[in-house]
Amino acid sequence: METCSICNCKVHRNGDYAKPNIKGRSHATKHHFVAERFFGRSSNRKGEKRSPIFKSCPWNLESETAIYCYECHEELLHNPVLLPEDIQLFKKLVQQRGFSEGEKTESKELLGKRIELFHEAISLGLKALNEKAKQKN
Repeated sequence: METCSICNCKVHRNGDYAKPNIKGRSHATKHHFVAERFFGRSSNRKGEKRSPIFKSCPWNLESETAIYCYECHEELLHNPVLLPEDIQLFKKLVQQRGFSEGEKTESKELLGKRIELFHEAISLGLKALNEKAKQKN
């Protein structure tokens, strides 16, 4: 029996994908840890090559996936809530690290650096929240 990598619910592959019912919400989906588009690939644009953001995966997880329920995959992972103050704080970090761009160039190097920084911010936040929870217990 497969379970969602986030909420741990039992997932299935028996139809009703994305339907607004329990079966649809618990349908198994696969999600890449690092988006395929970052390497110039896309499963919904087969054969179309784009310039990659990363030549190699900074986290050594290229093409690696996990299983999620429809809700955690499509509703949670694909739609992060970023409030205006979150964006401003991230913008400050981008500027402090020298990853901002006055004008776009052919290079995607700074975008790659911003992606890495965004992951770092999320990772540090998750670690801090877990540490805080441990201290409460």
